[in-house]
Amino acid sequence: MADPAARKRCAAVLHESSSLRSTEGYVSLMGSRAPCFRASRGSRNPGGGILGRSKGAGLGAWVLCAWAVLAGCMVGPDYRRPDVEVPETWRFPDEEARDVANTAWWEQFGDPVLDELISIALAENKDVKIAAARVEQYLGQLGTTRAALFPQVSAGGSAGRQMASRRTGPSPLELNPNVNATFSAYEVLLSAKWEIDIWGKIRRATEAARAALLSTEEARRAVLLTLVTSVAGSYVNLRDLDKQLDLTTRTAERYKETYDLFSLRFRYGIVSETDVKQAAAQYEQAMANIPSLQKAIAQQENALSVLLGRNPGPIPRGKTLDELHLPAVPAGLPSDLLLNRPDIRQAEASLVAANADIGAAKAQYFPTVSLTGLFGFASMDLSTLFSGPGQMWNYAVPVSGPIFTAGAIKGQVRAAKAVEQQALLRYQQVIQTAFREVDDSLVDQQRTAEQLAALARETEALEDYVRLSRLRYDNGYSSYLDVLYAETLLFDVEIFHAQVQGARFQALVNLYKSMGGGWVVEAENRVPAGDPAASSP
Repeated sequence: MADPAARKRCAAVLHESSSLRSTEGYVSLMGSRAPCFRASRGSRNPGGGILGRSKGAGLGAWVLCAWAVLAGCMVGPDYRRPDVEVPETWRFPDEEARDVANTAWWEQFGDPVLDELISIALAENKDVKIAAARVEQYLGQLGTTRAALFPQVSAGGSAGRQMASRRTGPSPLELNPNVNATFSAYEVLLSAKWEIDIWGKIRRATEAARAALLSTEEARRAVLLTLVTSVAGSYVNLRDLDKQLDLTTRTAERYKETYDLFSLRFRYGIVSETDVKQAAAQYEQAMANIPSLQKAIAQQENALSVLLGRNPGPIPRGKTLDELHLPAVPAGLPSDLLLNRPDIRQAEASLVAANADIGAAKAQYFPTVSLTGLFGFASMDLSTLFSGPGQMWNYAVPVSGPIFTAGAIKGQVRAAKAVEQQALLRYQQVIQTAFREVDDSLVDQQRTAEQLAALARETEALEDYVRLSRLRYDNGYSSYLDVLYAETLLFDVEIFHAQVQGARFQALVNLYKSMGGGWVVEAENRVPAGDPAASSP
């Protein structure tokens, strides 16, 4: 799937199809409506015939009138963006926010390995490829729908030979032996049909298809947004687990040294067996935490591998959690979300489509008017097929409309209105959810930073506590239970500090995800082009 090529074709079709419904394009045609009808009623050609009776001029008049009428009306409501209550500012604004929402924010971590992982994910992730293929699907559906706005021209021909029965008909051929019952038949035909979209049924359907395409395109951008933040968050979580495993391993090694020392002292009668067992229990407790962390690391690597579009396997490491740089807090106003969040734009596009479907449903109440025409040649002798006498043609204006449908059309209109109401409520819900997610992320990163600072002070205090407890134990002022308690507290706080440190990185990742912005376009531009043949129409 050559995703950039698909986007170019999508933009071209959207631009072209939007020009079809431009009211400016219809104004000049509407101005010709009255002269068109007057000419069809009373103007005469040099031969004295009425214009509507002339083959060429009559067809031209019908086409001109059709275009004039086409511009005249389009049933159904026109879309207007609903009013949305937007707060003036965030509930928890950040005074140090910077205008970085339109940049590749993940590069602020300063880890080339993370940058490479995100590049791989953008190129290989299966969800991205599925979303791009879905855009191609809706691009094709739009082309199919809007094709009905134009005349449909087809050609055909036939050649055959047959023998008629000599004993049927009002004048059986057996009574006239000079007539040959076997003959050939040849014909070449060119036919055209054009449904005049007087009531806007096709235009409304095209409008809905166009909006559905835009919705799918925004869904693809939402996949990119989720992918980048998921890879960044998964990598941060992986480095967090690595740090916890390192802390646990080093703590277990220190406990092992204490256990070995106490075992040696016990053999010489310096310490009691109780101290040895306490040291052993402390060591085994630390060792018991290692397998669970190793399991979590392996599972996180597998999850990250799938995000990269690969089979489960090991993930390369770059900087440690302590070496990663915190990205800046992105600046932005609540009103910016209406433009920056792909899911909001997707919900609005779905609302536009549902609104257009109402018009397409209402248009079924009115007659369908078409122009049909045929031109060709037919002959029983191939050598004379294209001669004058073999020529044939016709044109007509078939009209058909509903008389009694037992409420079928009314039911379709009612269903379309209900779908539009659902899309409106969903659009409003998505906006409210977006506001909540941004505020949640802002307060998360602010309070997590405060929590991390408090844990750093607690860790420093517990390190002194462990040092003093060992000093008291070595001088005989307390039992080893005090040392055990202090070391357990320190180990728990160190692990918790690592978890909160990772949570602060994750809060900033979530903040970029919830605010959206130009960085989604930046990620979109980094999706490499694939096989051009894969995206050909």
